[in-house]
Amino acid sequence: MMRRIAVLDAPTNLGLRPPTASSVPGCAKAPGALRDHGLLARLRARDAGCLTPPRYDPGDWRPGDGVCHAPEISAYSLALADRLGAIIDRGEFPLVLGGDCSVLLGSALAMHRLGEAVGGRIGLVFVDGHSDFRHPGNASYVGAAAGEDLALVTGRGQPDLAAIEGRRPYFRDIDVVVLGIRAQDEYRLDLQAAGITTRPVPALRAEGAARTAQWAHEQLVDCAGYWVHIDVDVLDPAVMPAVDAPDPGGIAFAELEILLAGLVDTPHCLGVELTVFDPDYDPDGAYAAEIVNTVVAGLAPVVAPGAVPPRLLPAGPVAPAPRAADSRPEPEPLPAPAAVPAPAVAVEPIGPDPTAGEDAGDDPLGPGLLRRAPAGDEPDPARSGIDIA
Repeated sequence: MMRRIAVLDAPTNLGLRPPTASSVPGCAKAPGALRDHGLLARLRARDAGCLTPPRYDPGDWRPGDGVCHAPEISAYSLALADRLGAIIDRGEFPLVLGGDCSVLLGSALAMHRLGEAVGGRIGLVFVDGHSDFRHPGNASYVGAAAGEDLALVTGRGQPDLAAIEGRRPYFRDIDVVVLGIRAQDEYRLDLQAAGITTRPVPALRAEGAARTAQWAHEQLVDCAGYWVHIDVDVLDPAVMPAVDAPDPGGIAFAELEILLAGLVDTPHCLGVELTVFDPDYDPDGAYAAEIVNTVVAGLAPVVAPGAVPPRLLPAGPVAPAPRAADSRPEPEPLPAPAAVPAPAVAVEPIGPDPTAGEDAGDDPLGPGLLRRAPAGDEPDPARSGIDIA
């Protein structure tokens, strides 16, 4: 048995500011660029199509107007959540090709629906070079959803984005693990105050990518499953400059490959999204080819013989979401979310299977824990081409 990957294009650029007054962000071209390098064939994935976004048009938006393109992002998120729900219902593993980081809102909405359907919580592993945690409680104004996506999916911000269908938050603070932000991230103290678990690049490198993946998995032991968000700006600009906001101090491709492989090597990982690659900064396609190589190798555990589809079981009662310590205003009451039919597949809690000792040979899931990569699999940072001083 193996898990089948379904690739869904989400080529939205609605969450980014325009690079210049007369241009639009190029990350909408990313899915096509990655497909051109044989991504689907190499993954032997099902083509789940493309969800076309609304037109990019900031119009007369000005600071203080709220998030730019908010109505369009909200509508797109609803449509993306529907598409993801259908993929997961088929027992498949979704790979979403963004687009900018605002695609996380649609994924988050789909995960919240799923958690409600199975009576458990879904977690988030947020692999990103930036915390994307700007919100009205810590900034003078908001505007670009791609720089605010983590804040929005944890319930901070305007209700038309942070509380679609009356769901708020999509992920609880304690169910989020942030990996790969820079040591001096602007909002690192806000993450700490909110109780969001983080491992910046220096700690990730010190522990190693394989052990970091295991550690992230352990942080979400109380969740029924988790979603993985990857912004390619987690990579150092020395090896990946084709992003809208390159920031020194990132990781190498080899480290991202090992991290991704560790995160997906469990039936509790429900899917992955890839964001912010901009082919406009990759004229010869060399960076697209490197991304495809990394994704194919990183997702190898998903399609390996014996890989098990998600098995969703109730994870116990859902505790009330705690209020985060920020200054956002109390939202107005919203309508109750519509009932969501139970999915055709089910997720069991991430922790060890209490029955594994009784008859582990009959349970293809075994203890339900990630396998650590051998120590020899860790890349040598000194040979990565990145200055880690």
